Amino acid sequence: MAPATPPPSASPPATEPPQHTGTALELLVHGVGGATPQEMLGDPRTVRVTGDTTAAVYRRTEDAHGEKHPERYRDEPVAEAYCWSGLTSGNGSRALWLLLLPFMVVNLAHWMRPTATGRTRAVRLYGVLVRLVALSLTVLLTAAACEVALDLLAWQCAGADACAARRSWLGFLSEGQGGWWSQPGRRLALAAVVPAALVGLLWYLSNRTWSAYESQRPLEGEDFGADESFGAAADHGPDADDDPRPSVPVRPALGRPGFWYGRRLVARLRAAHTAAGFLTVAAAVAGAAARHDRGAEGPVPRFIGAAVEGGIVLCALVVVWVVCRRGRSERTRDTRLDGALISYLPGSALVLLGLAVLYASWSRPDWQSSGALPVETAFRFLTLGQGVLVVALAVVARGLYRRTPEPRTVLYGLGGPAVAMLACALGGVMTGGVAQRVADWLDGPGTPGMGRSSDIAGPPVLLSWQASVIPVLLLLLLVPVLVLVVRTARTARRLGPVIEAEYAPEPSDEGRTRRIARIRAAAALTDSAPWIVGVVSTATLLLGAGAIAGSWYSGQVPGRAADGSGPLLESFADAAQSTGSWLIGFGFILFVAGGRRAYKDASARRTIGILWDVGTFWPRAAHPFAPPCYAERAVPDLASRMSAWTSTTPRGRLVISGHSQGSVLAASAVWQLPDATRPRVALLTYGSPLERLYGRWFPAYFGPGPLLGLHRSVHCWRNLWRATDPIGGPVRICADPDPSVDRGPLKDPLAYGRTTELPLPEPILGHSDYQADPAFADARADLLAELAPHVPRQAEARTQKGTSGRSSG
Repeated sequence: MAPATPPPSASPPATEPPQHTGTALELLVHGVGGATPQEMLGDPRTVRVTGDTTAAVYRRTEDAHGEKHPERYRDEPVAEAYCWSGLTSGNGSRALWLLLLPFMVVNLAHWMRPTATGRTRAVRLYGVLVRLVALSLTVLLTAAACEVALDLLAWQCAGADACAARRSWLGFLSEGQGGWWSQPGRRLALAAVVPAALVGLLWYLSNRTWSAYESQRPLEGEDFGADESFGAAADHGPDADDDPRPSVPVRPALGRPGFWYGRRLVARLRAAHTAAGFLTVAAAVAGAAARHDRGAEGPVPRFIGAAVEGGIVLCALVVVWVVCRRGRSERTRDTRLDGALISYLPGSALVLLGLAVLYASWSRPDWQSSGALPVETAFRFLTLGQGVLVVALAVVARGLYRRTPEPRTVLYGLGGPAVAMLACALGGVMTGGVAQRVADWLDGPGTPGMGRSSDIAGPPVLLSWQASVIPVLLLLLLVPVLVLVVRTARTARRLGPVIEAEYAPEPSDEGRTRRIARIRAAAALTDSAPWIVGVVSTATLLLGAGAIAGSWYSGQVPGRAADGSGPLLESFADAAQSTGSWLIGFGFILFVAGGRRAYKDASARRTIGILWDVGTFWPRAAHPFAPPCYAERAVPDLASRMSAWTSTTPRGRLVISGHSQGSVLAASAVWQLPDATRPRVALLTYGSPLERLYGRWFPAYFGPGPLLGLHRSVHCWRNLWRATDPIGGPVRICADPDPSVDRGPLKDPLAYGRTTELPLPEPILGHSDYQADPAFADARADLLAELAPHVPRQAEARTQKGTSGRSSG
C-alpha cells in the first residue's frame, strides 16, 4: 500500500534552519589576578561601554553596536568583558593593606557560620562574638603601638642614661638632660602622638576606602517584587525579621537588596573601633600617671586621675554596647546614619585622650621611670579574653551545625572559630614582632628580659612566651605536612593506570603519566586545607594558653624561667626563646618587605592583589579597618548591567560567563537580579570555587541550599571543571529537570601525546585557559539554545494564523 499523502494543511518536517529569537550577549568576568580587556576579548582594539577607570565593561571596537546588527551574530554572541582588577590590584599603596591582614581574616570568620534554621538568637550571638574578637584586635594593635612608643621608647630607653646615650634623637627626653620633657608623664604624653596617629590613619583609610569602593549604591530602579520573601533571620542573616509566609519563595541572603550596601554598620563599627583605639592610648597615659599619684603624695589631686579613668571606663562601655547592639541589616539598602551618641563617640574618646595627656603632663618633680610600665596584666587579660571569645564562638558554631548538619561543611561547623583564632595569632605575631625587634634594636648587644648586659627591661614577658611557642607550633605542623606528602605521592601512583586508560589507545608514556598524576594529586590537596587550619588553630589555642600560664606563674621570660630545671630543659627554653624571637621578627619584616616590594614592583603587586581578590570578597561586617570589599562595587555593577541590557533588548539572551573568582561574582549578581530578568539569563562558570571553597567554608551563603536555589532560579547553568584544577571543582547539584549542572572533569591535557591534529605536546592547563577547551564553546551554545528554543519558520507562521502552539521568545 502506498503511503498516504499528507493533507495540504499539515506542517512539513522542520528541515529549514531555525531562527534565533534575538541578539545574544556573553558577559565575561575574569578571575583572580585580573586581566585586561584585550586579553579577555582576544582583540587589541577595545572600547569602553560603561564604567570608569576602576571597573568597566568593554567590547571589541567592531562589536560596539552589535545589537543593531543581529544578523552578524547568528553563530556567536556579542562579547563583553567586565574588568574589575582595578578594585583589588591597582596602585602600589594598596600593598600596605598587608598590614591589615588580621582584620581581614577575622572579618572572614563572620561569614563562616554554619547554616541555621530557627536559631535567630544563636546566629545573632555568633555575630556579636566575632565583632568582639575584631574589637580586641584593634585594641591589641593599639596596645602594641603604645608598648613601642610609650613603654620601650619614652619610659624605658629615655629613662635609662645608657640607652638614651646611644640614641641622640632621644636626648631631649632623657632624664639626665633635666629638660621640660624629661619628666616621665610628659614623655608619655608626647609619645602618645604615635599610637593616636596610627588610630587616626586607620580611621582615615576606612573612611576613604568606603567612599572609593563601597559607596556605590545599587541601581534604584531594580524591583524585587512585593511578594518576594527574603527569608528568616535564622536562615540567612542575624538582623532580618522572621517572615510569616512560609509558602512564599525565599530569596537567599546574597540576593537581598541591602546585602551589598552596609553603610550603617560600617559607620557604626568605624566609630566604635576608632574610639576604642583612642581610649587604649588614653588608658595607657592616664593609668601610668594615676598609679604614681596613688602611690605617693604629690602636687596633683588624686580625684583628677580617678575622674579621667572613670570617663575612660564609661566611654569603653559605650563602645562595647555599640559593637554588640546591632549587626548587618540586609532587607533594605541601609542608607540611614546613626544618632549623635555614635557619631560623636570618636570625638568623645579623643577629648578623653586630650584630658589624659594634660593630666600626665602635670609637673611631678619626684616622678622617675624605672623598669617597664606595668602593662603585663593588660596584655594577659587581652590575650585571655581573645581565647575565651574564640572558645565561646566554637560552642555557638557547633550548636548551629548540630541543628542543621551539612557533611561538606569544613571542620563540622568550626571553620569560623578556627579562622578567628588564626586572626588572633596573626595579630599576636605582628604586634609581638614589632615589640621584640624594637626592644632588640634599643638594647644594642643585650637581650631584653634576660638581665645580662641589658639596658632596658624589654617588652612584656607574655610576648616572649608567645614568641617561644612558634618553634613548637612549627614542629607540630611537620606531622600533618608529612602525612599529606605521603598521601599525595600514593594518590599519584594510584592515578597512573586510570590516566592511561582515559587516553587509550594512545601509547603510554611513563613520564607524561607521572606528571599528569602528580598535578591531579596536588590539586586535590585543596580539600585537605580545612584540617591543616584546624590543627594550626587548635595548637595555637593550646600553646597560647600555655604561654599565658607560663608568664603568669613565672613572671620571667622562658630563658630565665627555666633556670635550675636541668641542662636539657634550660637549653630547650633558651633555643625556643631565641628562635621564636627571630621568627616573629622575621615574619613582621616579611610583611613590611612584601609591602615595600609590591609598592615598587607591578608583578609583586599583582600577586598580592590575588590575596585580596579572595579575602576581600565579603563586606566589612566585623572589622571596619579591614581592606575594602570590592564586591560591593562589582556585584551591583554586574546586576545593573544585566538588567539594563535585558530591558533595552526585548528579545535578547544573556550568558554571564565567570572564571574562578569571577564565577562567584557572577553567581552573586544573578542572585541580585529581579525575577523578571532572571529567566533571560544563563550562567556559565568554569574553574569555579563556588562549592569547593565557598560552599564548604561559607555554608550559610553558598551551601547546598543556596546553590540549589540558584540553580532553580536561573534559567540554565553549566559548570566546567578539571581534575587538575586546584581551585575550581564541581558544584554538586543534581535536581530535576536537569540531572546535573556540572560538566566534567574535562580532559586535561587535551591530548596525551603528539597527534596529527596536535603535533606538538599539549600543556596541562589546570586552572587557566578554559576557553581553549572545545567544551567551553559547546556549553555556551547549549545555554543559548536553552535560553531561546529554536522556532521553525512555518510553525511560527501557523501560530500567527491562530493555530494553537508555543513560541519561546
